[in-house]
Order: sequence, then C-alpha cells, then structure tokens
Amino acid sequence: MSNPAPKPAPSQSNFIRQRIEADLASGKVKAVKTRFPPEPNGYLHLGHAKSILLNFGLAREYGGSCNLRFDDTNPEKEEQEYVDSIIESVKWLVPEFDGKALFASDYFDFMYRCAEYLVSSGNAYVDSQSADEMKRSRGDFTYPGTDSPFRSRSAEENLMLLREMRDGKHADGAHVLRAKISMTSPNINMRDPALYRIKRTTHHRTGDKWCIYPMYTYAHPIEDAVEGITHSLCTLEFEDQRPFYDWLLRKLADGGLLQQPLPQQIEFARLQLTYVLLSKRLLIKLVEDKVVEGWDDPRMPTLSGARRRGHTPEGFRKFAERVGVSKENSWINYSVLEDCMRQHLDEVAPRRFAVLDPLKLVIENYPEGQEEMMEAPNHPKKPEMGKRTMPFSRELWIEREDFKETPEPKYFRLFPGNKVRLRFGYVIECIGYDKATNTVRAKYLPETRSGTPGADSVKVKGNIHWVSVKHAHQAEIRIYDRLFKGEKPQGQDDLNPGSLGRIRAQLEPGLAAPEAVVVQFERHGYFAPDRSGFSRTVTLRDAWQ
Repeated sequence: MSNPAPKPAPSQSNFIRQRIEADLASGKVKAVKTRFPPEPNGYLHLGHAKSILLNFGLAREYGGSCNLRFDDTNPEKEEQEYVDSIIESVKWLVPEFDGKALFASDYFDFMYRCAEYLVSSGNAYVDSQSADEMKRSRGDFTYPGTDSPFRSRSAEENLMLLREMRDGKHADGAHVLRAKISMTSPNINMRDPALYRIKRTTHHRTGDKWCIYPMYTYAHPIEDAVEGITHSLCTLEFEDQRPFYDWLLRKLADGGLLQQPLPQQIEFARLQLTYVLLSKRLLIKLVEDKVVEGWDDPRMPTLSGARRRGHTPEGFRKFAERVGVSKENSWINYSVLEDCMRQHLDEVAPRRFAVLDPLKLVIENYPEGQEEMMEAPNHPKKPEMGKRTMPFSRELWIEREDFKETPEPKYFRLFPGNKVRLRFGYVIECIGYDKATNTVRAKYLPETRSGTPGADSVKVKGNIHWVSVKHAHQAEIRIYDRLFKGEKPQGQDDLNPGSLGRIRAQLEPGLAAPEAVVVQFERHGYFAPDRSGFSRTVTLRDAWQ
C-alpha cells in the first residue's frame, strides 16, 4: 500500500517518528518502507495489533509503503491455516491493506547464495559439534566462549560441506553453518551464531525442495534488505540481535550482494497487557486441549477472537494511540483496551432493548389483544441513524431487578404503589405481585404515551426497558469475561472458571435477524451477533475497577 498523508502533529511524535523525519530530511531515505513480519505458526494475538498499526500507520503517515511478510523459516510449526488467518486479520485491522503477502521462502535461493558467499569470504564455517557441545562452548554472560575445533576448516572444505548439507548427504543435526565473528564477544549473539541447520521437513510452500533451512536471525535482515525496508521495527528483545543484523548486512553489501542504503533496525517496547497471556505455546495448548472453542473463541487474546467478540479496528487504533510507543517495557491494564472499545462503540452502536433476566409484567387495564408500535431512536445522540418501532402489548418482559416487593430506600423502580415510565412507552403504576405465577401486576396511564402532549403530565423517577412477550425473540446470550483471573497470569492454573456464562434472554423482535454489527443492549453493555445468539463485547463501564 502507498498512501500519501500529512506528517503527524508534534504532539504525536515519538523516537521512531523523529528518526524517520531525520532520515527523510537528510536524504538518507527517499521513501519510508516498513514491514510486519509474522511467523505463520499461530494466530495473531493482541500484541501484534500494536506492531501492525505502528508499521502500516507510519508508512501511511509518510506516504510510504508497508509489506506483510511471513517469516516461514521453521516449517515444522507452520501451516497454511495460520497464513490465511493472519492475512484476514491484517485486512480487518488495516483497511488499505490489499491482501498481498510476501514470504521468506520467496528468497530461499538468494539466502543460500549469500551463505556460499559468506563461506567463500571466510565469514562463515560448517561446525560439526553436537548441539550440547556447541552449547557448552558458547559460554555465558560471565565467561567467554571457546572456538569450535572445526572453526579453522578451509573455505573449500566448508563450501563442500555446505553443498552436501543442501543436497541431503548428512543427517539432521550432523552439521550447522555458523557465522565466524568472535567467540569472546561480550554479546552472546555475536559468538558465531548459527545461520543454517539441517531439517528434513516438508515446507508448506516449497515442499521438499530444501532439507536445510535458514535461522530466523539470518533470514530476517536479508529479507528486509531485498525488499528495500528502510526502518525495520521490532520489539526490545531483539535489541541484542541488532549488532548481528548490522554485521550480516555489511558483509553482504561488501560482497556486492546487497545495495545501499541498508535497512536499520529500531526497537520499541512490546505490548504487555494485564490479565492476558500471549505465549503462542500456551495459546496452542488451550486450543488443542479444548479449553476454548478454538483460536477465534471470544475469550482468546487473538485478533480473530477479538473480532468475533465485537472489538473493532477503530477501537484498536484508539488503543494504539493511547499507549503510544516507548523504549521502556511496562504493563498496560486490560481495562484501557476495553475503554477504547467502549468509546468507539458508544459512537457507532445502535441501541436495542434486551431483557437478560426476564420477569413478566401484566398491564391489567390494557385491552387484551391490543397492540401498538412504539418509536425509539437508534442512537440518542445521532438522529441521522434514524428510528425503529417496537411492538407494545398487555404482557411485557422486564428485568427482574426492576421490581421489588419491599424496596430499600432510594429505589425508584417498580414496587407496589410506585410509578415508572416504560421507556418510549407509557407511565405505569405497580398494583401488586402474583407469587403463584411470578408476575408483576400494573396499570397504565393512557394519557402518558411518550411523544404525546401528556407524556410529561405525570412525573416519575424511574425509567425501565421492556420487551413485548408476544413478539419477543428469545436467544442465547454468552457473557464473556476475562480468560485469566490473575493480573499477571503464568499459565493454565490462572484460568478464570467464570470466563463464560450463558443465559436465555428476551430481545426486541428486530434482533431476530440482526445486522452484522455490534449493538448496545441498553443498561447492559455492547453485544455482537454470534452463531445464533449474541456475545458480550464489553460492559457499559469498567466492572473490574
């Protein structure tokens, strides 16, 4: 995508934008190009939303472009299902994304040529130590590493072994191609990192063409350079990898395999949300163990789960703007994300009546068989969203909490002798309660219909919603809560046993065939139509504070 747009206002500035603006001003960069590089080994989670919006957003702001590129270098864990779901999630979150994706596997041939160059130029060698031996010789943060006994192999022998690895002449784990940098570097990532390993695994795109695969840390810089990425944005855990990123690109540029200007890696703090675990390993286990319905279970911290739950791209953009970009890791309370969704949905969600805990109300002086259509706005602050009509009859459903035989002080809803307004309908007076049928009895004041001159002739303090019993649409409502009960959960032991509740509710009849939009059930929250029922997206206010 490429969409010229004005530069951000100073109030939106951060260290990444400042770097980009300096590069553009100096002429170092002619056009901004970013990328979002997921691995196709799971569904995108909430943390990815920040990276997606940052990369695509910066490209849009500076009139550049952003690539979706899959780092598919680990075929054992990659599946086409994940590729498809990731493309769909990015298209949902970024309206201008055209759905086209690039893949690391597009460059496997070129990456291998780069590996042969590194071997020929003395910058890489084939190591035949076992994995345990390599681990022991690597050292740690206290002790330097020691050279492999195979580090002094000639370029010719290394090249022969590398080609034999490529041609499948050696067993998995027999050899590893390593960069030749320094085993005494204080940065462990520079202690001759692995570049290629033997792995006889069918790749979801290249099939069985390859039996050696590049390591992510080797492949990623090359992908960035081939695509002309100017600013390679990643999270802080890759900061220690930046020296190798730069080393590799310089070596390949020196050999004429890459062109200047080379990409530059810039790190920012990843998203850390309370009450959420974003470990792909754990999320996969939740799905495989059927703890949840699947990757798109509305309780899952995945973008597909958030979408099914009714969260919106606009809400995620508000969230990304609010949390900003930082160099310091910090925890963001999950309620901030919910509040951003709430803010957007308050602006756009049509209002509807739903009785979640039904109690029958009979208006004894309302003629049997009579029906009226009551008019209600779709949004109280947006007349342009129009109005809807709802049938009114003698028998209504009301919320159980809206009636009490013996009310406490300052209870203004229904109790014997008290009057309330049925929202957008009549004022009624409670005249009793039939315990045998569990029915509230009332009479209505015909002159008080909403929208008529007599509507304000009787003053009341209570205002309750309702649904006509005869016309109500009964549906299952799924009340989703946070999947984890702990603020900083560690695993499945922290699962919230009350994360899903199911109730049968009575809805206004127009919801029998709802549009595919989130609606506000007045007084209850925001709900999304979902599989022959509705799922709660977010409450009207933060119930966790």
